[in-house]
Amino acid sequence: MANRARSHFRACPSSFTSNHHRRPATLGYNETMCGRYRLSRRKQIVEEYFEAPSDDDWEPRYNIAPTQPIPVIRQNPKELRRDMSLMRWGLIPSWATALSGPPMINARSETAATMPAFRDPMKSRRCLVPADGFYEWQRKGNTKQPFCFEVNDGELFAFAGLWDRWKDPSGQWIRSCSILTTTPNAVTASIHDRMPVILDPDCYELWLDPGMQNIKVVSDMLTPYDARMMRSCPVSSRVNSVANDDADCSMPVEIQTQDTLF
Repeated sequence: MANRARSHFRACPSSFTSNHHRRPATLGYNETMCGRYRLSRRKQIVEEYFEAPSDDDWEPRYNIAPTQPIPVIRQNPKELRRDMSLMRWGLIPSWATALSGPPMINARSETAATMPAFRDPMKSRRCLVPADGFYEWQRKGNTKQPFCFEVNDGELFAFAGLWDRWKDPSGQWIRSCSILTTTPNAVTASIHDRMPVILDPDCYELWLDPGMQNIKVVSDMLTPYDARMMRSCPVSSRVNSVANDDADCSMPVEIQTQDTLF
C-alpha cells in the first residue's frame, strides 16, 4: 500500500477527469469550506501508508474540528524522507503580531499564491493532511443535513495543505496549517460550491518538495478530484457537535422525506 503513496517515477497528473465568506480581522482571507473531517485509521497504518514516521501520538478521530491538533506530513529539510507531526488546524502566518480573527482553516487554491498569509507557504511550506473522509452540510429548510465524502471505499487520502510557524508572546513556537480548496466535482457540487483539494498520490513527492518553487507547477495540481473515485452519503447529526467524536458520527442514515398530499 505504501508504494501507492510514494512514487518517484510516474508523472504527476495536472488534471483529472470528472463528470460534472468570511475575512479574519487581521490575517487575510478564509472561507468556511471543509470545516470537519475524519481520520479513523490507527497511527501505525497512517505512518506506513504515507511512509512518514511520527514521534507524536494520536488516536483515531471521527470529527476533527478547527484549532485542534492534527497530523501533518512534511518533507524533512535535511534528508530525503517524510516526517509527520501534529499541528494546529488554522494557519497563523509567521508575521502575525497577534492571534486574532476566525481560524484560517482553508485557503482558496486559485488565489493562495497572491494572499499575504499563504504566499510564502505556497512556495516552500506545503504539506499533506491525511484523512479518510470529510463532512459537508446541505441546508434543507431550517435544518442542515450532514454528508460524509470518501475516496473509493473509505481509503486513506491526503488533502493539499500549507503550513507555517509563529512565535506566540511567551516565546513558544506554534506550527499551524490550512487545507486548500478548489471548485467542486460532480459528487460534491450538489452539497457545496467548493471542495478540499485531494491530491493524487503521484503528486505527493513534488508537492512536498521545498525546492520546487514554481507556483504554476504546484498550482496545476490543485484540481477537483476525479468524481468517479468518490462517494458520499448522509450521516448522523451527531457530527454537528464537536463534542461527539466516535464512529457513529459517520454512520450512514436514511433521509426522511415527507409525503405530499394532493
